[in-house]
Amino acid sequence: MGFSNSPHHEITGLEKKMHGTMGYKEKYRKREELTMVLIFVLLHILVITWCCRKNQLSCVWGYGEVGGIVMVTLQQAQKTIMKKIAYVKEQSETWIVVLDPMKPGGPYNMTAEHITKKKIFSQTVYDVLFGDIWLCSGQSNMEMTVSQIFNASEEEARAVAYPFIRILTVALVEAKEELEDLISVDLPWSLPTPKNLGHGNFTYYSAVCWLFGRYLYDTLMYPIGLVSSSWSGTPIEAWSSWRSLQSCGVTMEEKQLCFPSLYNGPTDHSVLWNSMIHPLLNMTLKGVVWYQGESNAYYNTDLYNCTFPALIEDWRQAFHYGSLGQTQRLFPFGFVQLSTTTSKKKDDGFPRIRWHQTADLGYVPNVRMPNTFMAVAMDLCDRDSPFGSIHPRDKQTVAYRLHLGARAIAYGEKMLPYQGPLPEKIELLADEKFLKLYYEQKIQVQKLDDKIYEILCCSGHQCKWIPAPMGNSSSQTLALKVDSCHGTVTALHYAWTTWPCEYKQCPIYNPSSTLPAPPFITFIPS
Repeated sequence: MGFSNSPHHEITGLEKKMHGTMGYKEKYRKREELTMVLIFVLLHILVITWCCRKNQLSCVWGYGEVGGIVMVTLQQAQKTIMKKIAYVKEQSETWIVVLDPMKPGGPYNMTAEHITKKKIFSQTVYDVLFGDIWLCSGQSNMEMTVSQIFNASEEEARAVAYPFIRILTVALVEAKEELEDLISVDLPWSLPTPKNLGHGNFTYYSAVCWLFGRYLYDTLMYPIGLVSSSWSGTPIEAWSSWRSLQSCGVTMEEKQLCFPSLYNGPTDHSVLWNSMIHPLLNMTLKGVVWYQGESNAYYNTDLYNCTFPALIEDWRQAFHYGSLGQTQRLFPFGFVQLSTTTSKKKDDGFPRIRWHQTADLGYVPNVRMPNTFMAVAMDLCDRDSPFGSIHPRDKQTVAYRLHLGARAIAYGEKMLPYQGPLPEKIELLADEKFLKLYYEQKIQVQKLDDKIYEILCCSGHQCKWIPAPMGNSSSQTLALKVDSCHGTVTALHYAWTTWPCEYKQCPIYNPSSTLPAPPFITFIPS
């Protein structure tokens, strides 16, 4: 992939005028005098190409006049690296070229010449880098900007040290039908400056996206492109295509119930897939990171174990096809398991969503969600957040945990702890006074908690969840006291509440990486 922060090429002023309610292709038809601008406008906004160390090909595309020829030239220090030719397709009025593999780095200049019977138009995009593009999407916790998090000023000041990271933010637009190009962008490909990172609350730039990319760059040391496409207060149905919703039995006529939040966005099905994801499909992505689910804690909650895996599969298929096969078919998909919120009513919407985010298996990757990774965030609560407790300000830890998963899953780093411990075996001891948990990795018992584990105790036809206090532990085992159950212990769950623990004070962590154990629910064999 390549991306450019160049704001100085010839079409900059015109682009600003074109950010209206109609797509670039329509404006091409409306205003013939902007032909040169429109042919290459996508180069500035999202196209440019991609490449990584695995020598994958790169796609560049745009609009043009039917019958025209487009020649794309890549140069560095006035030396021509390659030339490619494409023809403008009659039906779509688009052209596309596939560049040869490029090593990560830059900068380069990319020139596209559009040759017709009457004229030759030329457009150059400067300061193009080749590296990995990550798409960041979701709702308000992904949309929260760097200016809203802890140590905001310090984080913004550090931005100047990362000139090889480029950032882009898609504008908030909804559409009833799938769009081929973006209506607008809030922030075109840009350098990370304090102003670009902290433009305002819930605008740009996404703190989770930025910090995730920054941590990756610190490890990889080659260019990273970050695309933020998020909208506060939106359910997963708005980000899903009609295909993936149909596969889960969700009809297009259903409407989302309003989530009690100050930050409600559009809720109609597929309207954000249509306008904020579908136009990006020609991009070649390295992967996606996703932070969403709060708006489904009270709507279609128990469908999330279908709608989320279906969204992942559908996005993968669409990006693979849209990039002419250059985006990996099973590209890495990371996500944040929901954090916490204060609520006067007692319900299990958040715990159920956390569980459904793993397709009801408690861990990823798994058979229903291959090549995925997860950042647990239930221990990052923020009771005093000025944006509401549902918007915790510690996005540094969230992004750090996400980047560990990316290093392990997307970049194949071996022996790197990237997820917390989960029991692999549970045994009810013979005296039935203790339940013994065997973990697949070493555990660090940070404190003993009498309530965070609960057992389902059944007697006759009645069952009730009751606490199972923590007892003795070893490096990979933990005993729970269950003698308060005078019936049969039939199930066990962990951290099955909206607010399981105080800030970084859950009882079980991975000892080497301080990654918290994820929540789970399981039946106890008789």
